[in-house]
Amino acid sequence: MTKRYYFLIRYMPAQADHELLAGRCISQMHLFMVNNRQAMNRIGVSFPDWNESTVGQTIAFVAEDKEMMVGLSFQPYFSVMVNEGLFEISSVCEVPDTAAEVRFVRNQMIGKSFLGSKKRRIKRCMARSELSGVESSLPASNEERVIDSFHRIPISSGSSGESYILFVQKEFVGECVAANFNSYGLATNQERKGTVPDFSF
Repeated sequence: MTKRYYFLIRYMPAQADHELLAGRCISQMHLFMVNNRQAMNRIGVSFPDWNESTVGQTIAFVAEDKEMMVGLSFQPYFSVMVNEGLFEISSVCEVPDTAAEVRFVRNQMIGKSFLGSKKRRIKRCMARSELSGVESSLPASNEERVIDSFHRIPISSGSSGESYILFVQKEFVGECVAANFNSYGLATNQERKGTVPDFSF
């Protein structure tokens, strides 16, 4: 199996907003990938302290390219946070062969279950039916959706300045799947199925 490398960032403040800081770290990795095209879709994110109530106070970045990991770990934002005593960053290490595999999945279907999203979709549907001259009818609602536990990670887009939420779930998987992540280092429900080591040992 191909060697993989990782480093960990631990948020030091006792009362830190773990989801907010995870979003900031993921945004930095996203920016790094945009500026280093060879890194695109090849860096995965893992949450070693993930549990039912929080994403935890640690985030890990994983890739097959050690130099890429070193480059990411020296991003200016991370250095500033370390100097301020807000982050602790590990050195880049090789992933142990014994690590179990997990998948952190961005599940956009979760966002569609919330009232704001439903209202926007109803509005769009009614506007479309008005334009086509068809009598307005509300879209059929399927409220029987059961959603496993998830966490919300707030993200800000550097290009548009928009803020939005990543809805993330953890899946346990039997085997390692080659690096194939979205631009936030996460797997998706469809085409991106990359796995990362489970560092919760």
